[in-house]
Amino acid sequence: MVWKRMFGAKSSPEDLEREKKGLLQKLRLGLEKTKQGFIQKVDDLTSGRRVDENLFQELEEVLIQGDCGVNTALYLVEQLRARSREEKVTDASQLKKMLAEEMVRLLERKPTDLKMPTEKPYVIMMVGVNGVGKTTTIAKLAHRFKQEKAKVILAAGDTFRAGAVEQLEVWANRIGVELVAHQAGSDPAAVAFDAVNAAKARDSDVLILDTAGRLQTKVNLMTELGKVQRVVARELGRDLDEILLVVDAGTGQNALSQGKLFQEAVSLTGVALTKLDGTAKGGIVLALANELDLAVKLVGVGEQYDDLQDFDPEAFVQALFAPLNRSG
Repeated sequence: MVWKRMFGAKSSPEDLEREKKGLLQKLRLGLEKTKQGFIQKVDDLTSGRRVDENLFQELEEVLIQGDCGVNTALYLVEQLRARSREEKVTDASQLKKMLAEEMVRLLERKPTDLKMPTEKPYVIMMVGVNGVGKTTTIAKLAHRFKQEKAKVILAAGDTFRAGAVEQLEVWANRIGVELVAHQAGSDPAAVAFDAVNAAKARDSDVLILDTAGRLQTKVNLMTELGKVQRVVARELGRDLDEILLVVDAGTGQNALSQGKLFQEAVSLTGVALTKLDGTAKGGIVLALANELDLAVKLVGVGEQYDDLQDFDPEAFVQALFAPLNRSG
């Protein structure tokens, strides 16, 4: 959950421990709405009852209401059914700990860390619909890498949304990083081409590519994003390090349909989930991991630069359920 150091910057064990505690506290505060709205219902449901089929059906409904999605809710409840039979569990209060453990297992199916750099420039392409917080997520990532003493370039690949280039330029100036941009309406692949070559020529450590998110023109969007990915990969001579889908946690189940659309366009490597502090239905984290088979890699729990955190499945579940003693 503490930033995994990727470029140069060093911290003492004491600093890392302080940072870890601070970030865990931020995560707990950020998840307060989810805890009150979703986990409180699990608490109420499992208090003072015996394990029976009615309980499992009610738990299924609570998980669905918490934005886990039907398929993920069914999967988790079936895991609890099987474990309850195997472990001969009769007290419903024990299901809460088991549910927490199953959530962690689900979220850990795929590595949640950002890929470590092996070659320069380290390239991240950000995709997602308009309004999900893509630009601010890019800015927070750029700030993170700048704090680690990395040389960062941003590429303004959203050339169609009014003001998108100017918005990214403001962030680049504020953070103190370079920006590659063309005029509004330019070919995004041309921006990507210039950005990769600029990053190589200037010996940059990191290149972060912004992209357009116009769902109303799905075919054009997919064609355009696929072209950008191919151009970048060709100029790099390798695959991009990360292609992250940025999703607003408050979007709920629509996040799944967005993810499926973008999976058709590009080779997604993970999810950056924004505005988690603003929703009572944090179960979307589980639905994304289960139904899109994508690791959640970053979560946003506030407006500050350091409120974008590496996603740690166990810390996330601990923040929801209080300390989690994992078994197995």
